[in-house]
Amino acid sequence: MDLPDAREKLSHGEPTWFAGGGRAFVMMAEHHHDDRVGFWAAAPEGVQHRLVAEDPGRYFVPPYVGGRGWVGVRLDVPDLDWDRVELVVQDAFRTVASRTLRARLDPP
Repeated sequence: MDLPDAREKLSHGEPTWFAGGGRAFVMMAEHHHDDRVGFWAAAPEGVQHRLVAEDPGRYFVPPYVGGRGWVGVRLDVPDLDWDRVELVVQDAFRTVASRTLRARLDPP
C-alpha cells in the first residue's frame, strides 16, 4: 500500500502515522489501555458505528479519539482479513489527508 507522503513517528509512546507530516491517521495500540493488540484509525463519518455494530469482536470504539469517529481494529483475532485492514488504513488516510495528497492516492 502506497500512501503518498505518509510518515511514521512515535506519539504518546506508540508508532503513529501522519498524512504529509501533519495529521495523524493511524496509531498502534498494542496493550495501550487494555489487553487488545490493534490500531486506532481515523474513519469517515458513520463508519465507526457501522463496523463496531457489524463485528464488535474485531472493531471497537477506542478511548480518547473514539468520540471523534475513530475506529479501533483488533489485530489479535483469528482469520484476520488483511485486505479489510488495508481498506481501513486507506480510508483513514483519506479522512485526514489534504486534497493534494488524496489526489496522489486516487489519480484520475
